[in-house]
Amino acid sequence: MTTATAHPSDASATGNPALTSALAIAVIAAVTLAGAWFFQLVLEIMPCPLCLEQRYAYYLAVPLGALVALAAARGTARPVLLAGLAILGLAALANAGLGAYHAGVEWGFWQGPTDCTGPMVDFGKAGSLLDQLDKVKVVRCDEVQWRFLGVSLAGYNVLISLLMAAIAGRGVMRAAKA
Repeated sequence: MTTATAHPSDASATGNPALTSALAIAVIAAVTLAGAWFFQLVLEIMPCPLCLEQRYAYYLAVPLGALVALAAARGTARPVLLAGLAILGLAALANAGLGAYHAGVEWGFWQGPTDCTGPMVDFGKAGSLLDQLDKVKVVRCDEVQWRFLGVSLAGYNVLISLLMAAIAGRGVMRAAKA
């Protein structure tokens, strides 16, 4: 008779929902940020102000997710882990809301922020400052620069953020029972 013995790190990862959830969120956020920077730096699809704001949740999720995962691996108290996962989930939900707002602006469902939507005003060429401003390209929040399967980057942000929120929620529920 043979018994299957799992690798010890496998047992600790699968038996620790806070660890797996936080680590998954950190990895998803890091990959999403890498994708955003790829679009910006390689494909030269420049982000609008709303796009940049949507990155804040990912900038939070990478280090916080790693910190919660490390804390879970070291056996930190359950309330601390639950709080960390809850913060990650709330940040992801808020980001999904911001992404949905941005997608609505792109589809013309509602007006976006005045600093990146609406008609552009031509101030003429009255001086050197205006000459410099004339050379600046403003990236508009209400113009979609890229779509895949009919969904813009703001739309994909909604989906990714909802996935991260669901992972955090599931992690909270499972860690609370553990």
